[in-house]
Amino acid sequence: MPDARKLARIHRVRTLQLGLTRADEVRAHEKFASEEHLARRIQALADAVSPAPDTRASAAAMGAQAHFRDRLHQSSAAAQARLQSAEAFVNRATEATRSAKRDQSAIEKLLERARRAAAVAEMRALEETPPVSPLKAKRHDPC
Repeated sequence: MPDARKLARIHRVRTLQLGLTRADEVRAHEKFASEEHLARRIQALADAVSPAPDTRASAAAMGAQAHFRDRLHQSSAAAQARLQSAEAFVNRATEATRSAKRDQSAIEKLLERARRAAAVAEMRALEETPPVSPLKAKRHDPC
């Protein structure tokens, strides 16, 4: 079993790793929220630019509208793909955080076990020490 100093060092490293993975998870959630917001805005624009019967519209205007709608739908599809990618990244970051937390908890359990073992060893050492006689402790000359 590793000694207490080594376990303490491993615990510090695992705690640092846990903090880093939590920061990565927060960034992943923020990126997902940003991508979700962008996808909603693009979808709202695509929905807003729907064909409307207009008798005064020229062929060039109708072609431009169709081109704009097509571009919005392409952007919407790309935004959905980015959203799915961000969601997968969030899932991976969440799993990494769980794994780091499990690692840190395991080290904490080992530290606690080492502390208990040290306490038991200390108690046994105290039990094995010879009793101290109160008469031997006093070194007074007879008066």
